[in-house]
Amino acid sequence: MQPSETRSPVEAVGGLSLALGLMTTVQGLATVMMLALATMAPIVASALDVGPEAVGFQISLIYTSGALISAQAGTLVNRFGGCTISQAAMVFGALGCLVITSGSLLLMACGSVLIGVSYGLTNPAASQILNRLTPSHRLGLVFSIKQTGVPLGGVLAGLALPGIAILVGWRGALFAVSGIGLLMAVLLLPLRSNWDQNRDRSVRLSSSLFDGPVLVWRSAPLRALALMGFCYSAIQLSLMSFLVTLLVEDALWGIVAAGVAASVVQGFGALARIFWGALADKLDKGIEILVVIGLITIVSSLTILTLSPEWPASLVIIVMTVFGAVAIGWNGVFMAEVVKAAPQGYEGAATGGALTYTFAGVVLGPALYASIHNFFPSYASTFSALAVFPLLGVILLIALLRKQAIEVRNKDSSSMTTLNNSQNQR
Repeated sequence: MQPSETRSPVEAVGGLSLALGLMTTVQGLATVMMLALATMAPIVASALDVGPEAVGFQISLIYTSGALISAQAGTLVNRFGGCTISQAAMVFGALGCLVITSGSLLLMACGSVLIGVSYGLTNPAASQILNRLTPSHRLGLVFSIKQTGVPLGGVLAGLALPGIAILVGWRGALFAVSGIGLLMAVLLLPLRSNWDQNRDRSVRLSSSLFDGPVLVWRSAPLRALALMGFCYSAIQLSLMSFLVTLLVEDALWGIVAAGVAASVVQGFGALARIFWGALADKLDKGIEILVVIGLITIVSSLTILTLSPEWPASLVIIVMTVFGAVAIGWNGVFMAEVVKAAPQGYEGAATGGALTYTFAGVVLGPALYASIHNFFPSYASTFSALAVFPLLGVILLIALLRKQAIEVRNKDSSSMTTLNNSQNQR
């Protein structure tokens, strides 16, 4: 495992804007590929004669493969370079979308695995590029902006794909997504010689396979943050996966209106990531901000318990927007806190390792939602059970804060004792 590259001030000024824009775009396109079936779930489910809740298993399959590839993504990035791996992510995702158009459940599962590989490669690749180009004092904001690619991708998927599916069919929508992914891979080609100049061809692909996850687990602060990420991501992806279906089935909205609403929620989630990140940097209270986010998520999960067709559309949008602002908005603060807690020089490895645990939460969340849905009267009420995830995350963070407070007090006490002893010896 290699430490992160030292940042160059010249590189930070010259290439950061381009890198941030393209890496955010890659993240957004990978999210569109990941959420494509979820945003068209009622249409696809009707065509394939399966229940709309089955998309939860598809999302979980995507993140299972994403979690597995993320454990070794750091090694792949060191060997081939961040730009090359970003290109590979776009190609894998495009191929996955093409395979899903077969309509065969088995092949759709294979296509979902390819999309998961795509999604699992994007963050480690972007981290290598952005870590090298970003000045230390802007790291939190840059990562928060880059992480907006996820909700912005959700906005694009929610706005475009249901309408495209109605016009040309769900397969046509997937063909369009695949073509855009391949185009993005081509557009990155001229940047490889510059962005991948620090790749190390001597890195063995079998080495350091799980150093990131092990590094995280051995550090108490990183372990707490990673487990929190596991909890928060479980409910985040459940919301992103089932929001359209929830509005169609429980509120009796049309699929296009539900898609627009989902895009609004995702859009506010993107803005919230920047807001929460800027607030955490200003107050220097990242973990406390994550606690507040978790508490609001719990309240939101319970608030939609009684969602019905009688709810005014404005109320639905307001409640769901607040829900999205917290359930989707936490990632930038989380990434920044992981970097702060990481050993010096190993920020990239810690980020990749923490994301492995986060992906595990994503795998569990939608699949658990789909599994327990039949025990609840509605899609909205199922979220009441999932409120246990942000609750556990808040408990983990509060325990971490208490431990840090005790360590600070002990350190201050030790320093005072040393000072008193020194004065007495005089």
